[in-house]
Amino acid sequence: METTNKTLKGGEFIVRETEAADIFIPEEFDEEQRLMAETGHQFIQAEVTPLLDRLDDHEEGLMAGLMKQAGELGLFAVSLPAQYDGFDRDFNTALLVTESVGGGHSFPVAFAAHTGIGILPILYFGTEEQKTKYLPKLASGEWISAYCLTEPGSGSDALAAKTKAVMNPSGKYYILNGQKMWITNAGFADVFIVFAQVDGDKFTGFIVERTAEGLSLGNEEHKMGIKGSSTRQVFFTDCKVPKENVLGEIGKGHLIAFNILNLGRIKLGAATLGAAKKVANLSIKYANERIQFKIPISKFGAIRHKLAQQAVRIFAMESALYRCGNDIYHKEQELLAEGKPFSEALLGAAKEFAVECAILKVEGSEVLDYVVDEGVQIYGGYGFSADYPMDRAYRDSRINRIFEGTNEINRMLTVDMILKKAMKGELDLMGPVKAIQDELLSIPDFGDEEEGLFVAEKKIIRNMKKAILLVAGTAVQKFMMTLEKEQEILMNIADMVIKTYVAESTLLRVEKLVSQKGEEAAARQGDIARVYLYEALDTIYLAGKAAISAMGEGDEQKLLFMGLKRFTKAELFNTKEARRRIAATLIQADQYVY
Repeated sequence: METTNKTLKGGEFIVRETEAADIFIPEEFDEEQRLMAETGHQFIQAEVTPLLDRLDDHEEGLMAGLMKQAGELGLFAVSLPAQYDGFDRDFNTALLVTESVGGGHSFPVAFAAHTGIGILPILYFGTEEQKTKYLPKLASGEWISAYCLTEPGSGSDALAAKTKAVMNPSGKYYILNGQKMWITNAGFADVFIVFAQVDGDKFTGFIVERTAEGLSLGNEEHKMGIKGSSTRQVFFTDCKVPKENVLGEIGKGHLIAFNILNLGRIKLGAATLGAAKKVANLSIKYANERIQFKIPISKFGAIRHKLAQQAVRIFAMESALYRCGNDIYHKEQELLAEGKPFSEALLGAAKEFAVECAILKVEGSEVLDYVVDEGVQIYGGYGFSADYPMDRAYRDSRINRIFEGTNEINRMLTVDMILKKAMKGELDLMGPVKAIQDELLSIPDFGDEEEGLFVAEKKIIRNMKKAILLVAGTAVQKFMMTLEKEQEILMNIADMVIKTYVAESTLLRVEKLVSQKGEEAAARQGDIARVYLYEALDTIYLAGKAAISAMGEGDEQKLLFMGLKRFTKAELFNTKEARRRIAATLIQADQYVY
């Protein structure tokens, strides 16, 4: 498997190796970036957390007021260009700020809807007049935005929208008719990004102001969680929208919707990371304070396992998030250097790494769900009480596996996008697949033992990638054009891809840490990387086994299964003791510290 010393293409991690020196790790954020993140943390702690009950009760004007405060602090302007009153910071800084507000329950939902899918369509697809008119006010928080895509009959199938837009006889404005649902920020938004079918079949974006004639709102939805965020239906009844408010090109709305969703997915990953860290902190503090059998429950092995596993999954997610964020940034700079306009560079970079964005959406939302579920368990009976923080955290977490495309859709997209890259010649998959098939028919090469740091772990990563190629290559060859109908197998492959990307990212981060601080100073992070890696290997074995069982039979099936077992074989590692060491650090610090 080839090693490269430059940024990989999106999805290319499956067939290439990356040098630790070439990735960005969170420990490398500079002081200014950390100060910006601290501003977000302090705002959540001082302004949002004390108001959570009132926010959940939808106290009139409360969330809108907090959004304006956040705008005044500059939290909305991080990645906007200076010409529109932004700070013009890099993509990882924007992710870091999103993470910093992630522990604010309903607030980051409103925040992300505004700064991501609300602002970015105008920034990247708007005319200069549209940008000048809207972006400074959206950056300052004077105006708040909302994104109107979903309709009652179109959930995952966004392009099936039925909202219609027809040019009026004078040719001065479009008349919109239809409805949107599950619209975040609808109750107080000043600007709506709306998608409608022009003349019934040209999917197109529009900028619609709240004051537009014919725009009306439904009541606040009664939701399982994120109760403090405004979620309403938006109705358009002969709604008049000036023709100059068309966003992008007529019939090209899908380019806006899908490209913006790539950024929305990775930003959702950042928000879930911030929420998971907050819940881990609460879990650690409670475990240290709760006395049972005359000792803190943090002394018990079962609780230490939970605390350590929370930390393992958080650390791993964080490693993958900022690796990808940095890759997107470098691709953006590369496109700018090639002469691409600003409006195309970041979107092009996010499109290049759409596979990784989908991975991070799935991993982030499922890490948070895991962390809050174990948080409830650590709190025991109090975890089930609405008077304690886990109740709200548990309910608020669940939506993230549905937002920005369900996790099932994102899993299937992950595999679909990889295969499409291969079909277009953008990713060489079939060469490595053929090499894996030849390897299975040859005598294993035991060769000379390599030397160096994490040799055994790197070999496991290489073999995990071989397992993916074995299963995915077989699936393509067996099902060809009908593979999209084999959703269970696609999700098996996706799980293998997700765990491999995150495991590799975590190991690379620790390897870079060791090069900077020494092996002893990064010993606990090394434990984290190994625990995640060995659990990921088990996931890959089980997912691969399920896929092979559904694809082959007879000698073919036996050969595939033999290959899978070869590629998921590893020496035993004592994860129990590693977790105890990880937990000991958390318990001593009384907070998440990795």
